[in-house]
Amino acid sequence: MDKILDKEPVKRVKKAIENYDSNLKIIVLDSTARTAKDAAFSLNCEVGAIVKSLLLKTGGSFLICLVAGDKRCSFKKLINYLNESDISMANADEVKENTGFSIGGVSPVAHIKKIDILVDKSLNRFSYVYAAAGHPNCVFKINYRELIKITNGIEKEISE
Repeated sequence: MDKILDKEPVKRVKKAIENYDSNLKIIVLDSTARTAKDAAFSLNCEVGAIVKSLLLKTGGSFLICLVAGDKRCSFKKLINYLNESDISMANADEVKENTGFSIGGVSPVAHIKKIDILVDKSLNRFSYVYAAAGHPNCVFKINYRELIKITNGIEKEISE
């Protein structure tokens, strides 16, 4: 499992979170955290405390939405907020090309391209949340306010 920490995407996240706060650490899980349900089981926490990092296509650009594991991203709310009718999920190649991560390990930080980020307000129910750290077996724990700061995210009600 320690070899996971040597993978480039994980190193990128480690550098980003430690540059922000040296107390933030990557947690390597024995089992996968590829889905919010898997991660919650591995961490013994509520599914809602898992941050889903979703890359969406919005017209000619991309956007990341950080949504609680027990919620769905609301395209209707995004259409109204962004005043953009052409919104869809990015495919696996677009995710890799824009974030530098593979699906299942997309972190809210350390993307290889600059991407605007929306953070769903429903995550504020939890003292701490867990976000992917570049690999399906890696996460990091952070409080909601710090998640907004580290991502330069904009708080919005974007889930249903």
